[in-house]
Amino acid sequence: MTRLLQQVQAHWMAIALTLLATITLLSLWPLQNLPPIPGTDKTHHLIAYTALMFPVALRKPQGWLLMGLGFVVYSGAIELLQPYVNRYGEWLDLAANTAGIVCGAVLAELARRLILTRNAEG
Repeated sequence: MTRLLQQVQAHWMAIALTLLATITLLSLWPLQNLPPIPGTDKTHHLIAYTALMFPVALRKPQGWLLMGLGFVVYSGAIELLQPYVNRYGEWLDLAANTAGIVCGAVLAELARRLILTRNAEG
């Protein structure tokens, strides 16, 4: 587990950019109906933005909190653009995205502590 977290730290930018591109594509791709995926729409938003913030918060590059704020602003822009591509923008989606960003930062801090504990033990 620690090795995986170290790999995420090492490749944080590539992971975050890939996730950001994927979120953008999935959020702005015109659909007639949403695909039948288990869970609620808000849960999907929470998971996506948790995954986006996690590698950034795990690595903590300079300005990482501003990046998190940028993700919130970016997700708001996506919500504003969605009606123009046959999708629905919702303020509750923005709230779920923001909650995901906070969750990603909290989970990353817990993971950082795990890494530090494991490194100190052996």
